[in-house]
Amino acid sequence: MAVREILRFGEDSLRKKCRPVTSFDEKLAVLLDDMKETLLGAEGVGLAAPQVGILRRAVVIDLRDGKGAIELINPELVFEEGVQVGNEGCLSAPGEWCEVERPKKVTVKAFDRTGKEFSVTGEDLLARALCHELDHLEGILFTDRVKQTIPKR
Repeated sequence: MAVREILRFGEDSLRKKCRPVTSFDEKLAVLLDDMKETLLGAEGVGLAAPQVGILRRAVVIDLRDGKGAIELINPELVFEEGVQVGNEGCLSAPGEWCEVERPKKVTVKAFDRTGKEFSVTGEDLLARALCHELDHLEGILFTDRVKQTIPKR
């Protein structure tokens, strides 16, 4: 595993829509392992492949709740309910926090690293992280959804 460079706001690739993953192979496994290592080193909650310069639909989320990382390949939002508004940041914009509205509860359908389909339902922080990372796959940044900007800390 390797820690990859996290791209910062302003990089063109962060604004591009990602292509689906079509090969569930060793190359994908290496990417996912590297993304988990990168996420851990950056002390973040979620990381999408375009944040490390790979325009593929892959996401890793780890809430540091003892349940381990969730790997999502070709994720698709299939259900959302309720509303939550809260502070949100991004590893691609260190130190920047904004108030963002997200669904309170979501369900995402995805594939694991072997190509097996599954779904994950999340509320509160997990719902926020899922929506934030899926936005990255569409070239959408959290600042595009700002309700109120919070001064840098």
